[in-house]
Amino acid sequence: MKTLEHLLAPIKVRSLEIPNRVVMPPMGTALGNADSTVSEANLAYIKRRAEGGAGLIITEITEVHPLGSAGPRCIAVWDDKFIPGLARLADVVHAQGSKIAMQLHHTGRENYLLQRKKKAIGPSAIPSYIFGFLGAPLEMTLEDIEETIAAFGSAAVRARKAGFDAVELHGAHGYLLMQFLSANSNQRTDKYGGDFRGRSRFMIECLEEARKQVGPDFPISIRISGEECIKNGYTIADMQTIIPDFVSAGADMINVSFGTHGSPEVNIDTPNPSAPIEYDPGFKAHLARKIKEVTKVPVISVGRYVDPYAMDDVIARGDADLIAVARQHLADPDFLKNAKEGHPEDTLECLACNQGCIERLALEVLPIRCAINPQTGQELIYPAGPAAVSRNVWVVGGGPGGLTAAFEAARLGHQVTLFEQEKETGGNVRYAAKGPHKEVYGRYIKTLTANCKKKGVDIKTNTEVTETMIEAGKPDIVILAIGAGKSTCPAEGINSSVVCDAWQIMDGDVKPKDHVVIIGGGLVGMETADFLREKGVKGITIVEMLAASPVLAMAAHGYMLHKRLEAGGIKLMLGTTVKLITEGSVVVTQNGEDRKIEPVNQVIVAIGVTPRNTLKDMLLKKGIRHFIVGDAVAPRRIIEATTDGAKAAWEI
Repeated sequence: MKTLEHLLAPIKVRSLEIPNRVVMPPMGTALGNADSTVSEANLAYIKRRAEGGAGLIITEITEVHPLGSAGPRCIAVWDDKFIPGLARLADVVHAQGSKIAMQLHHTGRENYLLQRKKKAIGPSAIPSYIFGFLGAPLEMTLEDIEETIAAFGSAAVRARKAGFDAVELHGAHGYLLMQFLSANSNQRTDKYGGDFRGRSRFMIECLEEARKQVGPDFPISIRISGEECIKNGYTIADMQTIIPDFVSAGADMINVSFGTHGSPEVNIDTPNPSAPIEYDPGFKAHLARKIKEVTKVPVISVGRYVDPYAMDDVIARGDADLIAVARQHLADPDFLKNAKEGHPEDTLECLACNQGCIERLALEVLPIRCAINPQTGQELIYPAGPAAVSRNVWVVGGGPGGLTAAFEAARLGHQVTLFEQEKETGGNVRYAAKGPHKEVYGRYIKTLTANCKKKGVDIKTNTEVTETMIEAGKPDIVILAIGAGKSTCPAEGINSSVVCDAWQIMDGDVKPKDHVVIIGGGLVGMETADFLREKGVKGITIVEMLAASPVLAMAAHGYMLHKRLEAGGIKLMLGTTVKLITEGSVVVTQNGEDRKIEPVNQVIVAIGVTPRNTLKDMLLKKGIRHFIVGDAVAPRRIIEATTDGAKAAWEI
């Protein structure tokens, strides 16, 4: 029987009572002011998360020292001038009935900006796996170490003065405290180096200093990576040996995460601590259980949690005392509230795509968002509604952009009709959902469609909108979310009987065959290859005209996809074009030379899509106010489609 009994039970950490066992862990947002003070955007963002009812909210990384700052938009606590803004952050969370902890953080060598200036510091002058191309950090002197330890203590005092309920020291994910712990980054020969226990000294002294400065009753958490998850990294068995020392030094709670800043060459587990969709919710619960074996203080489990009932199970079986729920708080912060109120089916489940969160911050250097929740990171411009005037709104197209536009327009009080020419909503996401590990994409479309109907959206499938229909229906606003059509391939023989397209394969209209060539190595082509691999198809070759793969291996899903295809023996030919298709072979051009691939029993075209222009000219001619969103503008990702759709609805 499903229950939330254990998840909703309060828990005490020293004198602090946390109302339930759900923790929102730290997630970088880059929403802070340019001077690292708390911004209005920070306040609005954290308020919306706290409204979901998590018992404990832990702030994003909060810098304890200028030489440990990840960037100007990261909030800081290294001076008293930051206290007023931080106090407002605490007040916002307390007003929602939750408790708040501040995560105290120092980047160490994992700092692009300071590495460029040759000012980044670390336990040893060993280059980072990520930023090593910029050189090695400066090795910290004993004076540097003493100054940094003091900074953690002073930061803890400021957190208490600002009204926070607790602090957490960030000793995970390859940042400074963990850099001292890891033999991959610490090769010191003094008392802060040596064996694992020697390398733990810096973390222990930071805890001791924080405890000394805040006194005996103020709760302190330590976030750790239970295992390093890279070659020659430390293990959970190693970590078990020093947990009692952390507790003796002042830790009242252990937040057990995993992983570090690695690279494809050294990773032996997830591509980064924000695991992609390939990993099941709760897949690292065993690490928390291992830590519970050696301590009596509360332990937090981390690992792509999305379902409150599954979280309850983890606590019930004794694996952990609390559950950290990160990206689900971005996708739908009401997941806990919905479960408590008896309608968990309304919750949009996190896709673990990282498009709006970790990869947006790390690869695009942009503030936090969410691919399926346009409110996230845009709380200040998100209209509460209702609109001053209710309009008759037609949405043409039922992919993510169209569905999001329809939901937002209906939420704001407009009369909304959505038309979809196919038999069901979803657009191209329907096909993506059929690939390995992508089932959640189908659930996303199903939930969003159901939520639209609950808001009063009239959804008409198998309906192609025509000029005559628009003239007769007289909509006030039309939102064109008609997506994109399949692009044509110029290769000779493209009309051969052996040729089909990726959509026909994914939809089951065409049966896959062995010895197949896929034209196009973007996400559609690679996921089609992955689909075929899982079906047991043999002899798969992907032909891509670009010299580098369009699917970034540094992105979490891209990393996993490349890894599976390589392990499956799938050949990826880059810088290659298809010249001629025959019934049994394909001629390609690579480096100016023609090569024949044979035998070939099937050719699958997956070269992308072209925006559809249907109805646009007519709407312009008749002066009907309209918006064009999603792939109808240009082929892009879900995050761009949902952003377009939401903003169209907000601007009505």
